[in-house]
Amino acid sequence: MQTLTAVAHRGDPYLFPENTLDSLRSALARGADAVEVDVRLTRDGVPVLLHDESLKRLWGHDRPLRSLTAEQVRELTDGRVPTLEDALAATDGSRVMIDLPGGPGPRAVARIMDVVRACGARERAYYCAGAEAMLAVRAADASAEIALTWTSLAPPRAGLLAAVRPRWLNYRFGLVDRELAARVHRDGLLLSVWTPDTRRSLRRLAALGVDSITTNRVDVLCALRGDGGRTQR
Repeated sequence: MQTLTAVAHRGDPYLFPENTLDSLRSALARGADAVEVDVRLTRDGVPVLLHDESLKRLWGHDRPLRSLTAEQVRELTDGRVPTLEDALAATDGSRVMIDLPGGPGPRAVARIMDVVRACGARERAYYCAGAEAMLAVRAADASAEIALTWTSLAPPRAGLLAAVRPRWLNYRFGLVDRELAARVHRDGLLLSVWTPDTRRSLRRLAALGVDSITTNRVDVLCALRGDGGRTQR
């Protein structure tokens, strides 16, 4: 199987709770080139790893994250929701794809990127989300690496691409076919997809020539890819 980048979706969620340090470490130990994490701010402005708006689904507390301080989050989850700083330390040397769910505004985006810089992780971190968040990323850092998440078969407008200047277009895997892959590459961009988990889907996407796959089954992807597939795109 051709070389492609294996990105672990929220770590290794089949073995450990998503977006936890154990999950991130497990994914890297099983061959991931990068880990994808979701980052939101607590009430006191601390970036932490959490996909949802509240702690209910994973941690059993129906409390919105925006209403809690970082210390309260730590107490409610037994310290298992890591800060972004903790996550960057735990993944030292590895690539981190930072997803920005919920449409954070420019101030929140700038705060998250300040932490990345303070941790010395700017060169190994890259960002994904929709157009509004990625415009905020670009405004905060002219050289940030961006994977623009796109959910339509219609291509992004030329003006948006010029403003965001993404390196990647990031599509839900079911939208991707040979024509779309060819168009993205013809436009000089790399193609990333999320989140196929079956062997059949992973094989199909690799055959189409995608450059990166974000999956909950990074061990399966790495096994299909073979020993020679590891890359640091």
